[in-house]
Order: sequence, then C-alpha cells, then structure tokens
Amino acid sequence: MHSPSFLMAFILTTLAGLFTMVGSFLVLFTKKTSNRMLSVSLGFSAGVMVYVSFMELLPEARLRLISHFGNQAGNWYAVAAFFSGVLLIGVIDKLVPAIENPHETHAAKELKEKKNIDLLRMGTFTALAIAIHNFPEGMATFIATLKDSTLGLFIALAIAIHNVPEGISVAVPIYHATGSKRKALWYSFLSAVAEPLGAVAGYLLFHDYLTDAVFGILLAAVAGIMVFISFDELFPTARECGQHHLAIYGLLAGMAVMAVSMLMFVR
Repeated sequence: MHSPSFLMAFILTTLAGLFTMVGSFLVLFTKKTSNRMLSVSLGFSAGVMVYVSFMELLPEARLRLISHFGNQAGNWYAVAAFFSGVLLIGVIDKLVPAIENPHETHAAKELKEKKNIDLLRMGTFTALAIAIHNFPEGMATFIATLKDSTLGLFIALAIAIHNVPEGISVAVPIYHATGSKRKALWYSFLSAVAEPLGAVAGYLLFHDYLTDAVFGILLAAVAGIMVFISFDELFPTARECGQHHLAIYGLLAGMAVMAVSMLMFVR
C-alpha cells in the first residue's frame, strides 16, 4: 500500500462533500427523482462503508496498535477507539434537534403544513446540521485516503452517495420558503464545504503526531464513525426510499464490489 499526497486526499474529500449539491440539483432541476435508484445507491454506500470498516480499517488499526502497545493492550485500544468514533457521531446526532436533523425523515405533508418562515428556519438549521455531520466525515475520508488511495477512493464514493439525499433535505425547504433556486444551492454549498474543512482540521491536528499508534487510533475511530452512519442513516433511509429488498441488494452489492476491488487493487 502506498500513501497518496495531501492534495489527493483533499481533492477526494472535497468532491465527496460537493455531492451534497448534486442532491440539490436533482430536486431543483429535474421533474422526478427515482426512489428505487436512491434506495439501491444508499444501500450500496452502506455496504461499502461497513465492509471497509470491518475488513480493512479496524484490522489495520489493530495491527498498528498491537505493534506499538503489545497484543492485549493493542486490542483494547482498537476496540476503545472504534467505539469512541461511534460515540462521537452518536453525540453529534443527539445534539441536533430532530426536526433539523438530516438523518430524520419527515413526511411531505409535514413540509406542506409549515409556513414559509418555518421552512426557512428548517432549511437553515438542516444546512447547519449537515455541516456539523460533514466535518467528522471529511476527517474520516481524508485520513483513510492518506492510508491508501484506492481505499480512500471507495470511501469518498460512499460518502458522496450518502450526501445526495442530504442536499435534497437542504434544498427543498429553502426553495419552498424563498422561491429562490440560487439561495437553495448556496445553502447546500455552505453545508458541503464542511467536508474539506474537516479534512484540513484533521491534517492540522494530527500530521505532526501521526505515529503508528495515533494512526491506528484514528483508523479505528473512522471505522466506528462509518459504521454508525451506515446503520443509523444510510440503510434505514435506503429502506424508506424503496422496497426492503432493494436496500438489501444495494448493501450486498456494495460489499461485493469493495471486496473484489480490495483483492484486485489493494496490496
């Protein structure tokens, strides 16, 4: 495995973040989005992230931590770091009010019944909530890409797919409140840039201290973050967007594609 440059990791993270705007474009400039396709795509994204977390990131973290701390302590550090990542993203989810939380779904009727000022508030806080969620996701994509470019590419793809419905959740209330597509896209963009900001913050915080032990802890924490996102957000949303089996097929396809890709490209 080789470590790509800072520039490669930053570009991948930025592109993944900007896919939030793809969701906004879909809802603002197309007549209809396919729920079946969205269901399969979100399931696929969850499959990629779960497989990578348990088959690549966590084992690699264990190896690095065991080599530094010894077998027993290294395993304990890996488990603790993994669940610290779960706890971090879980706390972020808990602190965001449900009505503005991009991980909470809302019925179309609920949106129609809201007044414009309420819709504007909802869209604004949704954009803020997505920015908060995108920050650790940006760190996750960036740190994983520093480990291996192929691995980072697939994680960036998975994050990008899951950012599409988040862009929709920003654009819809902002557009209905203001009637302005430009404002809807602007709010979506502002939430998207949190992803590369998270990457930069991660680099500035850890690049001087990126020993095997620190890198192992970060990889395990990233695995925890991605597993939580997959089980709390991606797969439930995939099931709600379409049929249960479509979400399952997407999940298994994501795992299979990631497994074959790792065998072919990751040494």
